[in-house]
Amino acid sequence: MKPNGNDPLVMIDNDRHLFKVSRNNFTDPDVFVKERERIFSTCWLYLGHESELKKPGDFVTRVVGGRSILFNKDRQGNIRALFNSCPHRGSQVCRERKGNAKSFQCFYHGWVFGQDGALRNQPGEESYGHDFKNDPDSNMRQVPRLESYRGLYFLCYDPEVIPLVDYLGNAKEYLDVIFDQSVDGMEVIGGTQEYAMNANWKLLVENSIDGYHATSTHATYLDYLKSMEGGLTNVALSGVGKDLGNGHGVIEYSAPWGRPAGQWVSLWGDEGKKEIDALNARNEKLYGKEKADRIAYKNRNLLIFPNLIINDIMSLTIRTFFPQSPNLLHVNAWAAGPQEESAAARKFRLSNFLEFLGPGGFATPDDVEALEHCQLGYRNSQEVRWNDISKGMGLEQPAMDDEEQMRAFWREWSRRLTGPEQIQGERT
Repeated sequence: MKPNGNDPLVMIDNDRHLFKVSRNNFTDPDVFVKERERIFSTCWLYLGHESELKKPGDFVTRVVGGRSILFNKDRQGNIRALFNSCPHRGSQVCRERKGNAKSFQCFYHGWVFGQDGALRNQPGEESYGHDFKNDPDSNMRQVPRLESYRGLYFLCYDPEVIPLVDYLGNAKEYLDVIFDQSVDGMEVIGGTQEYAMNANWKLLVENSIDGYHATSTHATYLDYLKSMEGGLTNVALSGVGKDLGNGHGVIEYSAPWGRPAGQWVSLWGDEGKKEIDALNARNEKLYGKEKADRIAYKNRNLLIFPNLIINDIMSLTIRTFFPQSPNLLHVNAWAAGPQEESAAARKFRLSNFLEFLGPGGFATPDDVEALEHCQLGYRNSQEVRWNDISKGMGLEQPAMDDEEQMRAFWREWSRRLTGPEQIQGERT
């Protein structure tokens, strides 16, 4: 699949340290169709967090990879993912966004299903065959694969997919550092933030793990940090970018903002300092000083291929997004934090989340504008054909403002769409 004459989707020249991505990848309807088939139908996709289903009967409904899903906990405590489609005529069985239910009734013809998706009864039952309920096709269907890691639930529509723990691979180290911030477990705080962008979904993948754009695109936020009461004089960011395998990537870095996970700033006052000092002392006792300092003072933007981003920065955000067309994506984002967190720390956390990461914060409107302007620029993709993602290529350890973590994504994306033989210039 070569959308521009003989151009490959991704062109890699290791000798010259060049990494090019065709701009048609962001606009071509055929690429979009292939992504649906070969990525969103075959990869592990984030569904939700265990804390969203605290009690038996709790449920949420979501659209994941183009499918309508009912994510619920049954009365035995089993967590399930059901295709939210009635086996009778196909209507969505559950029309609520979230809630608690002992059973689910399709409003169209009144069929009733248990928390496990099994058909319990239907009007006019006597008119059906005597063993109708014993037919598996009479039940709501469960997704082929549902697995979890550290409270994060993923589904996959391919029954032959490798186990989630193997798929996550080297990314597990970073998930562990993030989720070891809590001894009682993490929880999703409040509801879902939803918004859309007139941009290709892969632009948001790149943006979410891009340390290069911060000082220019988010200059207003950095100026804001300097101007605050007790403001910061040094707002430089420094760290590393890594390819974690399987398309996953991360930037891990130091930054000046306050982190409820362990980095105090003067705005939080003396009481806040006491709480942060106690938190760091607890983590040092549990994990040792090296890991405790990493939890407290290092930020992480982590990509789990293809479309899960966990921002462990001035707050903790779980964000996933799905393409609706080549130039439209929908975003779901959740704030998260330790269950044992104090009211004061939770206040700082949510303030940070809304101030920078939320749809109305400093960062997201900047990023939306940048990505939508990229999409507009791709109108010229027949004449200006390539994006360059070469920064830091060939370095033994690329920095966080290099682009190795993005190249990790594109290598796996290209492999899944076309196979390695279509990556021009790749040396293996």
